[in-house]
Amino acid sequence: MIIAVDGPAASGKGTIARALARHYQLPHLDTGLLYRAVAATVLRDQLTPEREADAIAACGFEDRLLEDPALRSDEVGKIASIVSAHALVRAALLQRQRRFAAQPGGAVLDGRDIGTVIAPDADAKLFVKATPAIRARRRHLELQKQGSAVTYDRVLADIRARDERDASRANAPMMMAADAAPLDTSFLSIEAAVQRAIELVDARVAA
Repeated sequence: MIIAVDGPAASGKGTIARALARHYQLPHLDTGLLYRAVAATVLRDQLTPEREADAIAACGFEDRLLEDPALRSDEVGKIASIVSAHALVRAALLQRQRRFAAQPGGAVLDGRDIGTVIAPDADAKLFVKATPAIRARRRHLELQKQGSAVTYDRVLADIRARDERDASRANAPMMMAADAAPLDTSFLSIEAAVQRAIELVDARVAA
């Protein structure tokens, strides 16, 4: 069984995807980490994220980089949003994601183009969303816990800018697949959101 979980930043898709993986006993891949690994490599090597050639040069990272906690930083996230807009970067990482999805028994993948590009034939697809203000509040609290002094207004501006880049890029833009089930987590607790996700997946598989 392949489960595709898509949605914008801080919508809760990662938390939901990990919970689904535990519930159905499937391996999980946060595909955003692949782009964050490219971004981290760009930063490390002092490359220019807006230049496609530089971003491509950063795609040869080793899998162990995906375990680096530094990939979760806000700075890496911003660069990841830039490098992920390059068509050749997405092409370079495409097969790695499809191999993960195609492993025996299936998998859960979360990102922004799983249900539309990576695994269009997934058994169940969810599109997790929440209002920009609520997503910014969640992200701001997370950053505060990490010791960051960034303001809520700055986080909200970054969230909106990232949404615009992800939705307007020419290659594999973020969008809800026609056969995906929407899940708005704006006013749901984590437990309620996960339970609703399980219900939606069960309904899709049963159908």
